[in-house]
Amino acid sequence: MQHLQSALGIFALLAFAFLISENRRAVDWKSVGIAFAVTVATAVLLLEVPQLKVVFAVVGRAADAIGGATRAGTSLVFGYLGGGALPFDLKTPGADFVLAFQALPIVLVMSVLTTLLFHWRILPPIVRGFSWLLERTMGVGGAVGLSTAANIFLGMVESPLFIKPYLARLTRGELFMVMTGGMAGIAGTVFVLYATVLRTAIPDVAGHLLVASIVSAPGALLISMLMVPDKPGERTDMGAVEVGAVADSTMDAIVRGTAAGLELLLNIVAMLIVLVALVALANAILSLLPDVAGAAITLQRLLGLVMAPVCWLMGIPWDQALIAGSLMGTKTVLNELIAYLDLARLPADALDARSRLIMLYAMCGFANFGSLGIMIAGLTVMAPERRADIVSLGPKTIVSGTLTTCLMGAIVGVLN
Repeated sequence: MQHLQSALGIFALLAFAFLISENRRAVDWKSVGIAFAVTVATAVLLLEVPQLKVVFAVVGRAADAIGGATRAGTSLVFGYLGGGALPFDLKTPGADFVLAFQALPIVLVMSVLTTLLFHWRILPPIVRGFSWLLERTMGVGGAVGLSTAANIFLGMVESPLFIKPYLARLTRGELFMVMTGGMAGIAGTVFVLYATVLRTAIPDVAGHLLVASIVSAPGALLISMLMVPDKPGERTDMGAVEVGAVADSTMDAIVRGTAAGLELLLNIVAMLIVLVALVALANAILSLLPDVAGAAITLQRLLGLVMAPVCWLMGIPWDQALIAGSLMGTKTVLNELIAYLDLARLPADALDARSRLIMLYAMCGFANFGSLGIMIAGLTVMAPERRADIVSLGPKTIVSGTLTTCLMGAIVGVLN
């Protein structure tokens, strides 16, 4: 029954994307059908082929190794706050974990590793391979294919940098594809961080995060084709677009990666403090209202009510949909890190294993209001002549990014 529920959710989400389309008559159903087939086939291939499940273990071990290496650095700098030996007896299990000094610094290490892998020309052929597949199967242009493929490893601002010279020439629909690709996935810089946060909540979490990042690429193109379709023959044909150099030398890559990681780390810390404080203030104001159903009104409860139907459509039982909806609302209004932290802290019986897995995929994207501001600021600097299009399409990308990740959640619900 739950599998049929998830299947219904897939078509309901696609129908909603079509319903809010800018031009329903311009939708190319052949391209949409191919995009849907590619998205589902990619998910089935990565999740159901036994031989590929070995990758989950490899990715998990790599994530653990990066986490351990980061703790070696944080222990040296921060001592026991960074994961070093405690100078006292621990009375409460888990009380020695300090997010700012143990988990968040992983962002620094991942930023450097990503920059090095691009400089050493290890990641560029992989990105070009994904780009080639997207271009050949889904008919997108080289610039769109490259940016969408790069989003598997990079963030919503870093990926468009590879196609900066082409941004001004993209059609409105292609620009929306680039923007949705950024909002529908996560960056490699936070990949291990999220895997560390969720390692005790979901088995093989690192592998699932990798699958979500890959499946989000064709999924983002699928939703974009429905919401902001180009007219027939309107798409640009730029041919293959190559990945440019990111650094002049290995040491330059380390320095650039560290600087970029530090900026991201400080932004994450600041946003966490501010957003959690704002939620606490909102809940304090709502507490002045009378209790409903024997409990105080909170922002989390309100978000749960709004997003619960969407979570039910993904295949989550209704008795768990309010909790899942609260997580989904937190992810959209605040960000996915706070939502993942909330998911990790849930009691074991709050969500069953299948629901936790669905929510992992449904929340694996940058579609939130904070990210929207970052993306608009970055893209308008890269392509000032497209400012009007970028600003008008921006709010739509929160919807398209959320629909993409929810679509992934529904597909996972069908397969599990």
